[in-house]
Amino acid sequence: MLFTLFLTGISNASAKKVKATLRVDSSKIDVKKFDANAIKKYKQDKDFNYNGEATGQPSFWERFWGWLWHKMTSLFDGIPYSGVVLKYFLLALAIVFIAYIIFKSLGIDAMQLLRSNAKKIGLSYSESLENINEINFDAEIENAISQHNFRLAVRLLYLKCLKQLSDKNLIQWQIDKTNTAYLYELTDPIQKQTFGFLTRQFEYVWYGDFSIDKDTFTTINSLFQNFKNHLP
Repeated sequence: MLFTLFLTGISNASAKKVKATLRVDSSKIDVKKFDANAIKKYKQDKDFNYNGEATGQPSFWERFWGWLWHKMTSLFDGIPYSGVVLKYFLLALAIVFIAYIIFKSLGIDAMQLLRSNAKKIGLSYSESLENINEINFDAEIENAISQHNFRLAVRLLYLKCLKQLSDKNLIQWQIDKTNTAYLYELTDPIQKQTFGFLTRQFEYVWYGDFSIDKDTFTTINSLFQNFKNHLP
């Protein structure tokens, strides 16, 4: 009995102490409310329509692409994962188209790259030796052009250019020298810059194993002729 009274006294004392430490929150509360007019405005804005429902008739362009997509997907009916197949088919088609545009802009005959049985031209000199003093360049260039071997024609143009520089003692031609070595032998800054550009054109066409068309060859030929005309 005494123990019960003792616990009751402690409980009452604790309750009074907690009550004494409580403080009343007298801060002002500003209750926010939604703007009904703003909500109405957003509901009428089609950009905020998330119900997935069309708010108008599709345009002609949208109908066209919808029709085209339907026709294309119908070609793959019965094929497992036809949607994925069509997706990668269109991607591959786009890559091929872009590659074609790039090759065309560079003047490269893309179809020629696929021909492994390209015609070989019989030459009247040993291509491994390339003794520039024994080659009839004008005749060989015309021969290459007549057979549409424009890569070889560019190579002959470059060898002819080396002979022209050697004849004017601007370089010392040797059969085992590199193109870079000849470039460093030139002392005139303009000649060196132009010859460096011609060297890059030649190496791109020949060592890059790219086929070029007649228009591209005509442009490259003009560059070589212009370089020759400015030699002393």
